[in-house]
Amino acid sequence: MRVAQVLTASTGGIGRHVASLLPRLRDRGHQVRVYCPEVTADAQGFAELGVEVRGLRDLHQARAADVVHAHGFKAGALAAAALVGARPPLVVTWHNAILGRGSSATAGRLLQRGVARAADLTLGASSDLVAEALLLGARRARLGAVAAPTLPLSVADPVALRRSLDLGPADVAVLTVSRLAPQKNLAMLLDVAAALADRPAVRFLVVGEGPERPGLEQRIAAESLPVSLLGRRDDIPDLLAAADLALLTSTWEARALVAQEALLAGLPLVSTAVGGIPELVGDAADLVDLGDVPGAAGALRRLADDPAERERLAAAGRIRAATWPDEDEVADDVLAAYVEASRPARRR
Repeated sequence: MRVAQVLTASTGGIGRHVASLLPRLRDRGHQVRVYCPEVTADAQGFAELGVEVRGLRDLHQARAADVVHAHGFKAGALAAAALVGARPPLVVTWHNAILGRGSSATAGRLLQRGVARAADLTLGASSDLVAEALLLGARRARLGAVAAPTLPLSVADPVALRRSLDLGPADVAVLTVSRLAPQKNLAMLLDVAAALADRPAVRFLVVGEGPERPGLEQRIAAESLPVSLLGRRDDIPDLLAAADLALLTSTWEARALVAQEALLAGLPLVSTAVGGIPELVGDAADLVDLGDVPGAAGALRRLADDPAERERLAAAGRIRAATWPDEDEVADDVLAAYVEASRPARRR
């Protein structure tokens, strides 16, 4: 098939998902062309993957493809507009939910509804996204898993890395990898750190950057919280190996990359039970309600005090991770979706 992949600006998970698909589609004999902004192509190294890359201004050329696969609501809307009239089947993967209120969220929901109705097939990264698509009038919608890229092996000495992070042998390092943005709900993380003020050995490491950094820094300093903002790092596998626990406090996630990486690395995870997280991790993580600071603090306290329970949860995480589709299986599922989208469907 001639396959057109469409995405807007993405330096994170959506772009990595497409970067995983491209060589696998090509190696299965399909002709792939990507339409995206230059910043996305550069961040994900699309040109080095052996596929043709075009800008979004050339999206009308995708009419010559056998199937068009857009990633995200904006990309789906752009693809639908460029393909008005006689066109190839359109598949749209929903990676994120529309959160919050106000004019921006309202506009986003209108866009979401239009994309749901324009696509021949909607793939949701989590079951709640699939349900939302069907509610908004999608012709067909089903789950479309997004695989975590293969986690590189840790190469650093964990003891030396912990020492460089000012962690002693008795300290319990709680790792969070997250963009410093509202959806990630890092105020809850700081609340949890404050609730564990009687446990100075529990230390919180936050990897990532984003617009909320100044406010987080101010509160950490004002309350003397045991939280270190490490900024961007390229040694995530090493940090996963050096940490004792992982914490995710998001208001919503589909298949959070950090949750997948934690379980793959055998790092016990405490997470809010939001979006697709429960179906992703099952009973292989300690889940708490959104905003349940005492529950999250209690889970961390219990795990910090019980190495055997940490080992049990780590083993359960590895078992759970073995059930997830890998990148090759996800590529096969995407190809099946292209065939499915090509079949006539009754509009809802």
